[in-house]
Amino acid sequence: MLLKTYPEVPADPGVTRQVLSDSEALMVVAFRFRAEGAEGRLHSHPHVQATYVESGRFEFTVGDESFEVAAGQSFVTPSNVVHGCRCLEPGTLIDSFAPRRDEFLTPTS
Repeated sequence: MLLKTYPEVPADPGVTRQVLSDSEALMVVAFRFRAEGAEGRLHSHPHVQATYVESGRFEFTVGDESFEVAAGQSFVTPSNVVHGCRCLEPGTLIDSFAPRRDEFLTPTS
């Protein structure tokens, strides 16, 4: 079956993660930030990541650059670049990863 449902799980304090769809080549994930100041901690991974701001406002750091984004904006983070964000107004980020982040499919990740 192509349509699957995944649970919403804790990601970072004040942040949940829910896989919306996936294949080996691509994964779409919603990150819901419940409170101002919640953070997506700095990290890197080998996946290319495209981020779309569905709602809210965020300050991102990608490599050596920091910038604010709001609803309707998007950007791409190259693989292996350190990045993270801080929530300025609660909202949801929709991230696409290529290839899929298999660790997001395990119940303990």
